[in-house]
Amino acid sequence: MSSIYGRIAGWGHYTPEKVLTNFDLEQMVDTSNEWIVQRSGIRERRIAQAGETTSTMAVNAGRSALEKAGLSPADLDLIIVATSTPDYHAPAVSSLVQDQLGAVGCPAFVVETGCTGWVYGLSIAYQFIQTGTYENILVIGVELLSRFVNWKDRSTCVLFGDAAGAAVIQATEKPCGLEGFELGSDGSQGEAIILPAGGSARPSPKEPPGSDGHYIRMNGREVFKFATRTVGASAERVLQKSGMTLNDIDWIIPHQANLRIIQAASKMMDVPLERFIINLERYGNTSAATIPVALSECLTSGQIQPTDRLLLASFGAGLTWATAIIQPNHSADHATTES
Repeated sequence: MSSIYGRIAGWGHYTPEKVLTNFDLEQMVDTSNEWIVQRSGIRERRIAQAGETTSTMAVNAGRSALEKAGLSPADLDLIIVATSTPDYHAPAVSSLVQDQLGAVGCPAFVVETGCTGWVYGLSIAYQFIQTGTYENILVIGVELLSRFVNWKDRSTCVLFGDAAGAAVIQATEKPCGLEGFELGSDGSQGEAIILPAGGSARPSPKEPPGSDGHYIRMNGREVFKFATRTVGASAERVLQKSGMTLNDIDWIIPHQANLRIIQAASKMMDVPLERFIINLERYGNTSAATIPVALSECLTSGQIQPTDRLLLASFGAGLTWATAIIQPNHSADHATTES
């Protein structure tokens, strides 16, 4: 019996039209372009407009990925949506995406592990593919963070943006796809990134008017320490389990949270910064969307070839981490038809 692998048959991303620059933020809060760039590397971010929601952004990215794959929504066997900013608590945003795409009857669910969500979702998709359960799976990472940011808090409002990225994972008998991964969680540090209100612990109706409980709170110092401690160590373990070294990796796609974290990872891993894919200066931290957006951009531009070996390294709320080694496709040909 032949082994089953998963290739990235299609990819896509969506970013809102509105650009909010550091200079715009200078007019809104006590900050400066120089301060933001020095501490984060971010120069601008995208902000969703009225009428845009997490589901509409996810659908835009998903449609692009399906078109690239040459598939229709009816071809999908499963939809996985990674997000911490759903349209509603219920119904699940994955069901809204399924309906808006027109993928009638297709199962769909949400992965909510913060910034690591897309890599978590990707690892789940590959398990369904490799067991032969499903043949075409759409994995979307999407966040609409601008509606959960306190625009008077300069420590957080300068960091986040809105975006969606997607990939279609398709079964193939030719070797490629997921070659190793590690998922992890340390809930003892959960309060380092928290959106306090809106859940059963602090229901929204009980929050006083103007409460900041509905805004993201982050202990940047603790997150920085966690990320720099975790990213390199997790990568080393995944490489070792996969029988590889960093010399076998063509590109590293890290979670786009902060340039200083990526620089620290580069130094710790002894890998030149030029081998890291970095786009945070244009989008900021889009949480679960950062890695799929970067992957989609680079596959589209040709910076990443489908046969390149990639190390995906994410960390975030939970606190969680997720590391994966993937080869997107078995063929350098961007055509989506199996040869």
